[in-house]
Amino acid sequence: MIIKNIQIYCEDKKFHFGDLAIEDGRFVDTVKLATDVVDGNGAYAIPGLIDLHFHGCMGYDFCDGTLEAIQAIAEYEASVGVTSVAPATMTLPVETLEGILQTSASYGNVIGAHLVGINMEGPFISKEKKGAQNALNIIPCNTEVLRRFQKAAKGLVKFIGIAPEYNDVIPFIQEVKEEVSVSLAHTNANYEQAKAAFDNGACHVVHLHNAMPAFSHREPGVVGAAFDSKHVMVEIICDGIHIHPSMVRATFEMFGADRVILISDSMRATGMADGRYTLGGQDVDVKENRAILVSGGALAGSVTNLMDCMKIAIKDMGIPLEDAIGCATINPARALKIDDKYGSIASGKIANVVLLDKELNLQKVIING
Repeated sequence: MIIKNIQIYCEDKKFHFGDLAIEDGRFVDTVKLATDVVDGNGAYAIPGLIDLHFHGCMGYDFCDGTLEAIQAIAEYEASVGVTSVAPATMTLPVETLEGILQTSASYGNVIGAHLVGINMEGPFISKEKKGAQNALNIIPCNTEVLRRFQKAAKGLVKFIGIAPEYNDVIPFIQEVKEEVSVSLAHTNANYEQAKAAFDNGACHVVHLHNAMPAFSHREPGVVGAAFDSKHVMVEIICDGIHIHPSMVRATFEMFGADRVILISDSMRATGMADGRYTLGGQDVDVKENRAILVSGGALAGSVTNLMDCMKIAIKDMGIPLEDAIGCATINPARALKIDDKYGSIASGKIANVVLLDKELNLQKVIING
């Protein structure tokens, strides 16, 4: 396949006009015999987006624990230009999570977005900052439990979220950091506690600013510790609900576009009408793009897919086009440690590419060439 007459988003995070060659499911420099030629009509050609933190869509949740749910999620995500996914778990009983992970390990990437990992948002989190997570299922960090999860998932677990203020988590981080990326999630940690976790190998922050102490001039907390730890990458939800646009712009200025990862944190109501849904077994009311936990009123994920989050960041929040695309493609690929195959348009990588017009309307999604 050759896609002609397009603006290609290249590995330098800039657009270059030209043609794109695909053969045997991979990007290549040239094709031997072009039997399929597509005229892109000047469209933007960007890598397929990668959402490394979301829960569901179209009435399904990853934690439903069924192949039907994973398939429906994969098909919807592909339809909006998200070609690779690493769904997030909720804080559920250990045995329930093992069953969910076993199911995901048996999924064969039949149609739709590729399942490239799992982001475990719990159960090693804080009750004080649990958000929409169920406090009854929160437990202390446990190496044996994590390895049970990884065994059930056949290695698909890419992130394990922890709250570093509880117990002595440093030995846990040091023991597992080569097996899985340790992220700070739903935590009430102060600067010193968070910085100690980062200094000992934690490398990721789950939805920065949400479910953690505010960034303050005398108590910089997780945000300040993450900024001072240059190896740490941070997720951010740009649905226009979770974080004020000014704070999004400030985060990009503070961390730089190479350390920010756009996520959707979308739940099962995404792509559906307003109404009552569930998240982690708890009732959620969805109205006008806002998902609220019925009990307690906490935000319960988003109802916006990653492509729309990226567009909101660009059009409504003033994030430069090239920066926002990188934060939804190569940055999550790097965090997932799959950037040798995904995340950019480069020879040898899997040919997942999305065509957008100049208004960022979706024109075409290509998966595996």
